[in-house]
Amino acid sequence: MPKNSKVTQREHSSEHVTESVADLLAHQEPVDYKRSVLNVAGEGWDKQKEGDEELEAENRPAWNSKLQYILAQIGYSVGLGNVWRFPYLCQKNGGGAYLVPYLVLLIIIGLPLFFLELAVGQRIRRGSIGVWNYICPRLGGIGYASCLVCFFVGLYYNVIIGWSIFYFFKSFQYPLPWSECPIVKNGSVAVVETECERSSATTYFWYRETLDISNSISESGGLNWKMTLCLLVAWSLVGLAMIKGIQSSGKVMYFSSLFPYLVLVCFLVRGLLLRGAVDGIMHMFTPKLDKMLDPQVWREAATQVFFALGLGFGGVIAFSSYNKQDNNCHFDATLVSFINFFTSVLATLVVFAVLGFKANIMNEKCVVENAEKILGYLNTNVLSHDLIPPHVNFSHLTAKDYNEMYRVIMTVKEGHFKELGLDACLLEDELNKSVQGTGLAFIAFTEAMTHFPASPFWSVMFFLMLINLGLGSMIGTMSGITTPIIDTFKVRKEVFTVGCCIFAFVVGLIFVQRSGNYFVTMFDDYSATLPLTVVVILENIAVAWIYGTKKFMQELTEMLGFRPYQFYYYTWKYVSPICMAVLMTASIIQLGVSPPGYSAWIREEAAEKFLFYPTWAMAILISLIILASLPLPLVFILRQFHLVSDGSNALSVTYKKGRMMKDISNLEDNDETRFILSKVPSETPSPMPTHRSYLGPGSSSPMEMSGAPNGRYGSGYLLASTPESEL
Repeated sequence: MPKNSKVTQREHSSEHVTESVADLLAHQEPVDYKRSVLNVAGEGWDKQKEGDEELEAENRPAWNSKLQYILAQIGYSVGLGNVWRFPYLCQKNGGGAYLVPYLVLLIIIGLPLFFLELAVGQRIRRGSIGVWNYICPRLGGIGYASCLVCFFVGLYYNVIIGWSIFYFFKSFQYPLPWSECPIVKNGSVAVVETECERSSATTYFWYRETLDISNSISESGGLNWKMTLCLLVAWSLVGLAMIKGIQSSGKVMYFSSLFPYLVLVCFLVRGLLLRGAVDGIMHMFTPKLDKMLDPQVWREAATQVFFALGLGFGGVIAFSSYNKQDNNCHFDATLVSFINFFTSVLATLVVFAVLGFKANIMNEKCVVENAEKILGYLNTNVLSHDLIPPHVNFSHLTAKDYNEMYRVIMTVKEGHFKELGLDACLLEDELNKSVQGTGLAFIAFTEAMTHFPASPFWSVMFFLMLINLGLGSMIGTMSGITTPIIDTFKVRKEVFTVGCCIFAFVVGLIFVQRSGNYFVTMFDDYSATLPLTVVVILENIAVAWIYGTKKFMQELTEMLGFRPYQFYYYTWKYVSPICMAVLMTASIIQLGVSPPGYSAWIREEAAEKFLFYPTWAMAILISLIILASLPLPLVFILRQFHLVSDGSNALSVTYKKGRMMKDISNLEDNDETRFILSKVPSETPSPMPTHRSYLGPGSSSPMEMSGAPNGRYGSGYLLASTPESEL
């Protein structure tokens, strides 16, 4: 032993020894155990494999800048739901009062779980499969379940982008094709299309011209070639954005993430200048406080928080895995969460301003139609002229004058009032009409835009915004599939991405047949909600209860350079799991109480009708839920009974190029002594925590081992692979 070594110095010194074995080993020459006598298992040394592992760790793609990464996370989390789901929930659940439960649940559920996913992705630098295999191999099914849910969601989400592409190209004409009902010839007579006349021009264009929808899910009707072509374009765009990895998709994010905000601001300014916009915004912000006591409101707010941030899909983990180890992911989580919230509020302002304008237009139309009825009754002496207030002028009839006249007639003709068929024409009734999803974007909003000056321009801007919002979310969703699969199975990125897009397009043809919209509804309602809730609960349990909250907090302290607030300790360990369990229970009860069904468009009636799913559709629905959840118990059983290797060891040490890595993945919760020793810490590619100094006499040594001997000679060391190979 060299004379200048610490061991030799201590032999000739009476000073109390306070250094650990780890400190001593850190100053000794590195040992390559695979090429030395320490390789007691006779494991062969594979130079090529070792070089590949190191090269992979060093060459992992990274974001070009912090801004690019933030925009990618914003583009992923801010999606179509912010534009058409949040405003609907706000309108339905008490206006401004809905913002209170949403914000509370965002803070106690959304932010902590979003931070958790960012942290594990950045720490372990793998996709969802690798991350959960590493943290808890028996719960490795979490990653596979996330991939399946991403696939299901991507299938129908890209169909919505295809619809937006169709409307985008149809917007380059004046007047807009959905502004008037088409005229058809019946012999020598030209008449308005009956289905359109009985509904509206925008409704007819959506259901008949765009979807050419069948009367039920049981009537396939064959493929809609226009939508098939648009779906092909949508998958081509996603594939091109994904094929070159984050360098390509990151650049796309500069446009796809920022452009929607430009459009929303433009729409807000234009909307505020419209007559009736203030009525819509006042309706939004008038709180119905009694709604805050309704458990259903809290359940829907929790579900919206859950999906708004993209929790459980794996996209958040995939994006953060390309970050540097010292990136402040706590700041990222807070920033993206609240940008998402303020985007939802901005979109709601825009929607209510435009719907306020539309409500005024529809209310004026109602007043004119009913005034004509009253004039007809006056001319036929059904009503007396004495019932009309003297100041009422039918040529310039206001809503206020009509309401006054309506109340007088209703009072005098109380017994026969219903026979007159007069409507109240109240603005409040128009504002209370709840519209969500495709009905908001492709019917209500498009109808409002037909009344805008320069309507084609606003239509082009609106649908280009929807395309960008959809692409941002789709890139994140596809990353939730490609990143973990490529990391785990080492497939070629380009080949897998192209193959995945082609396969998804072929399977997605089910959504572009004439009954395809009903399948979109089915997948949207049932393919993700319950499986993702289970996935996120297990993610939370894996980190907080199996891996250990204290251990995780310590590693975050080493990674971030500061200790996260104790708030996260309690939310991860207690609050979030309980809240998510309550949400899951409520979702199951809701599924049992409300039989699954869908709104079908009946051509002959020119109206929507609620229908229950047939038996075969219920079988598909249940299969979706089971298939998405199946990896969770399957992987657990396979690894619990050692039917497949879980790649984990109770205690392992790897000597490699001057570094010693110690993995104590299965020790007790109070043993937080996982570390890596390295002469140059920055060289370490492992996701393991950095070296922590010996704490002095009386504390547990970082090199303490389990009492049960491991390995062939009971030395306490097992031959190990690096975490990269374990994944």
